[in-house]
Amino acid sequence: MLNFSSRPIFLLTLAMVCVFFIAACSSVKEKQEAQEGAASQSTHGDAHHPDGDFLVQRTQAEWKTLLPPKTFEVMRNASTERAFSSPLHNQKKQGIYYCASCGQALFDSKDKYDSGTGWPSFSQPMSPQSVGTREDKQLFMVRTEVHCSRCGGHLGHVFDDGPAPTGLRYCMNGVALTFKARGEAPPERLN
Repeated sequence: MLNFSSRPIFLLTLAMVCVFFIAACSSVKEKQEAQEGAASQSTHGDAHHPDGDFLVQRTQAEWKTLLPPKTFEVMRNASTERAFSSPLHNQKKQGIYYCASCGQALFDSKDKYDSGTGWPSFSQPMSPQSVGTREDKQLFMVRTEVHCSRCGGHLGHVFDDGPAPTGLRYCMNGVALTFKARGEAPPERLN
């Protein structure tokens, strides 16, 4: 229990801690805003992959006009859609899953399975060159992020708890994919 004479010191210390905390938060916010501003001016056009060298490159502003809002947030800002919200989660038709940003073929329905996670899951990409990966240290954990190798758009993450023979689970955001049934024309590819 504090006695009356130590109360002013305690309040002064508490005020100093609050001022320090507010200053630190402001500094972090300013740094994030500066990074977002620089990313929107980037020739690569992707805040999530600012140093990526991709065949299809747009500025953040251009991607924002080309993509629906949810797709933009996932693919260009590495957001995650809500589990079980994608119609592609329950898609059972045979066909190909394409990148929703640039139209590159990414996954074949023969490699899709129900992982129980709420996101479309695949045991492997159509080709190892279809996707790229990098270490993702967001949210206080280390994961392997998956992106389209052609435009750098964030697709989801890959985990090592999938079925045989690969043992991998490519857990993808449905809004980052476009599905075309076998025999349908593929989506237009961005250059």
